[in-house]
Amino acid sequence: MLISSDLRILDSRPPGSPRRIRPLALRLLSLLGAAALLLLPALRAAEFRAGAAAVNVTPNLGTAVNGGVGPGRALHVHDDLFAKALVLDDGQTRLAWVVVDTCLVDREVFDAAKRLVVQHTGIPASHQMMSATHTHSAGAVTGAHLCEPDPTYRAWLPDRLADAVRVAVNRLAPAQIGWTSGSVPQHVFCRRLLIRPGMTYTNQLGFTGERAKMNWDSPHPADGEPSAPVDPELFVVSVQTAEGKPLAVLANYSLHYVGDVGPGHISADYFGVFADRLQQLLGADRQDPPFVALLSNGTSGDVNNVNPRERRAPQPAYTQIRRVAFDVADEALRVLEGLRHRRDVALSATTTEVRVITRRPTPTEIEQARQRVGGRSVAQLSGWLDNYARDTLLLADYPEALPVTLQVFRVGELAVAAWPGEIFASTGLELKRRSPVQPLFNIGLANGWYGYIPPPEQHALGAYETWRARTAPLDVDATVKLVDAFLGMLAGSR
Repeated sequence: MLISSDLRILDSRPPGSPRRIRPLALRLLSLLGAAALLLLPALRAAEFRAGAAAVNVTPNLGTAVNGGVGPGRALHVHDDLFAKALVLDDGQTRLAWVVVDTCLVDREVFDAAKRLVVQHTGIPASHQMMSATHTHSAGAVTGAHLCEPDPTYRAWLPDRLADAVRVAVNRLAPAQIGWTSGSVPQHVFCRRLLIRPGMTYTNQLGFTGERAKMNWDSPHPADGEPSAPVDPELFVVSVQTAEGKPLAVLANYSLHYVGDVGPGHISADYFGVFADRLQQLLGADRQDPPFVALLSNGTSGDVNNVNPRERRAPQPAYTQIRRVAFDVADEALRVLEGLRHRRDVALSATTTEVRVITRRPTPTEIEQARQRVGGRSVAQLSGWLDNYARDTLLLADYPEALPVTLQVFRVGELAVAAWPGEIFASTGLELKRRSPVQPLFNIGLANGWYGYIPPPEQHALGAYETWRARTAPLDVDATVKLVDAFLGMLAGSR
């Protein structure tokens, strides 16, 4: 028997007699209908969906602010801080990004937030990528230098990070996605400079003999060439509703921060201004649900926005923040114009843990540090020498190795690598160059903070980011181990 396109059985019958659907055809129709009903949920689940949210994480006035050698205090809120989440769902897998406006977040805080997300949404911790923007004008969450976090703010933050993901999940709706990149080279400069041959430079600890210096006091007679390259790429992931309305943008730029804020001000720095400006440029104000722009930090441990060869004239607070943010937003808008969005993308996540050796002080160094601290509390300490003496005592209790979480998220052909701590631009560029998956962009300060993690050749030059402390506790060869681990993860994700 033959089955026609309208699923009726063609039978032999006298000419002119009416068509009849035989019992076998009825059974076949019934079976096909049942199968279709069973397939409908799967077809619905396979639809690409996305949701985004922003929740306020602004601390109370009086909260500690880190980012300098000594502690600061929040005296005024210039602009609110947010934890922003983007959740993608391909019907089989969910991925969640969280980008929070703060300077540093250690693994304990991020892990606490991830457990709450698992509890409330079922998204595995391995499928959550949480990172800090690195604004230096936010509530202290993690201890660094002579600033310890406010325990109340630290304990409160994980719930807010989880809330951002929960709201984003609540907003999941049919969506489409695209990605592209541009370049904003005018605002990224290597802040580590080689010391000119024949020059002697005394660093902040009173030592000489290093081959590189920070640009804190630049322009300076000892300033030579930059010690490493920068990464000017601006990567942009655009998410739209099924109808083509802007839903969210996840952008990435390798710039440490800007920092020209008012004294004691709480501010999201240029990361916040970028988000507001891009929303305006896209005409996405007052949407329901709201448009959310996330600007993640790339590999910028040795990068800032100040050209060390130029002496900048004094300018009102937030002038440079707006200048940088507007230029980055303008470039984002430019590359988004005409971008093709898709719904046929598969999502995946790969996570691994790498044990990295720590650099711990010798017994002699511990005794010298103990004599300098002299039993004083952290509130009684000040300056570079006190800071490094105290950190020497803290590092004496560190384990021989620390577990470091690495992640790779895949969105179709795109790969996103999540690095812990503050990675140098040259290391991020190396992974981009060597990755078997293209394109790839890097998110730094993700899933934990382990200070600066310079590559071996930068350790050999010295200067601030290499000085052993909580701000740089890992082994000299740490990046070699991390890059190798990432390459293995990327090869396995193809």
